Amino acid sequence: MKIATASYPLDHFQEWQGYADKITHWVEQAISADLIVFPEYGAMELAGLNGAVNAADLIAAAGSVSDWIDRADALHADLAQTTGRHILAGSGPVRDGGDFVNRARLFSPDGQVGIQDKVIMTPYERKVWGITPRNALSVFDTHLGRIGVLICYDSEFPDLARHMVEAGLDILLVPSCTDTPQGYWRVRTAVQARALEAQCVVVQSSTVGPTKWCDAVDQNFGMAGVFVPPDVGMPEDGIIAIGQMNQPSWVFADVDLEKVNAIRTEGHVRVRAHWPEQERCRQATLRKL
Repeated sequence: MKIATASYPLDHFQEWQGYADKITHWVEQAISADLIVFPEYGAMELAGLNGAVNAADLIAAAGSVSDWIDRADALHADLAQTTGRHILAGSGPVRDGGDFVNRARLFSPDGQVGIQDKVIMTPYERKVWGITPRNALSVFDTHLGRIGVLICYDSEFPDLARHMVEAGLDILLVPSCTDTPQGYWRVRTAVQARALEAQCVVVQSSTVGPTKWCDAVDQNFGMAGVFVPPDVGMPEDGIIAIGQMNQPSWVFADVDLEKVNAIRTEGHVRVRAHWPEQERCRQATLRKL
């Protein structure tokens, strides 16, 4: 299959049509891919549709995105159906039971929608912005393979990915939004670790560049990439494709999922199978030397 993952700049829109035209254009640019991936907080572009004042305020911006998310979802659903592609829309704050959650949505060509909310909040999300975590993880069984989503910081927690592995994960999508180079490299390091541990394909999408009109996502450092375990038949560094730091673009990768999955039984190591053996060592003892 071919995967397209976005190094995505956030633009300010005052009218719906501008946003719809941009998303449509980006999808059309990625039409050669079977799976199209947008980043964490890509939906913040909707914040400007309720006015610049709302876009500049953290809580009002979240409310604006939530106000427009149904219409954005309808657009992505239509694009997935008309192009015959799977599309992970940019995540964003959505009202859920009185709280705001950070929600990613995966659209399939047959009209199905998979929802994954962020599980673990960064200090900024929990202390400053007030985004609320959710506890459910899902793996979506598609004709491309079994796909899971861990939103940015979630990828830094191995047990979350492990739960998805136990549900048969083949492809892990990591939409990200990081405001420093260090933030990007934390997620990037986690992404490649998850590819190694889960012996699967991991796809990272990133927001890129400054966003002066929205404090929630005012600085963005990142680049998109597609990663696999560095093992038999794969690149030595595990990098199938990579973008350039803070350069807007699609990053394309051709992935043979059967070859990646075969590493689990035919690779030099069997990390996925041997993972439970860690349970023999559940404690560490502090010893004075």
